[in-house]
Amino acid sequence: MSVAEYKHIIRIAGKDIEGGKKMVVALSEIRGIGFNLAQVILQSMNLNPGLRIGFLTDKEIAEIETLIKNPSRVGIPAWYLNRQKDMDTGGDNHLITSDLDFTISGDIEREKSVMSWRGYRHMFGLRVRGQCTRTTGRRGGAVGVKKTGKTLPTAPAAQPTAQPASGGASTSKPAETTPSPSTT
Repeated sequence: MSVAEYKHIIRIAGKDIEGGKKMVVALSEIRGIGFNLAQVILQSMNLNPGLRIGFLTDKEIAEIETLIKNPSRVGIPAWYLNRQKDMDTGGDNHLITSDLDFTISGDIEREKSVMSWRGYRHMFGLRVRGQCTRTTGRRGGAVGVKKTGKTLPTAPAAQPTAQPASGGASTSKPAETTPSPSTT
């Protein structure tokens, strides 16, 4: 391929990818596509995974995008897809980029609204997938405990000094320290 056909930045599925990266690595940068799925897509198109993605033609880029949007069209098995038995459609599909984020957050909100056990765990910020929580996962779970900085020690209260009694006569009894009302 000539240098004139090389593209420095390729846009696939809404993601800008540097043209100097190898095909497998570049496709796995797209959110929702892992290394293995990228390899399967490239094998189904008979493309060299070691080739730089900047040398792809516009036709090949469009074909990759259609495969990413509908991988079952090429015969990719359902267990490779990240959304099997969808609650809304009932079918198997593969989600990428922001669709993946929206669907996951919708699933969590549905679990919360149904008040399932998983929903409760999500609501309280606890582990959801059956992990042991006796000794791990202790950060952020304290309820009713407010942690503040160290408190400084307070200085002892100063003792008021005794004033001599009026009249010059000193007695053995210490003078009282109650304040007298002042009139002005």
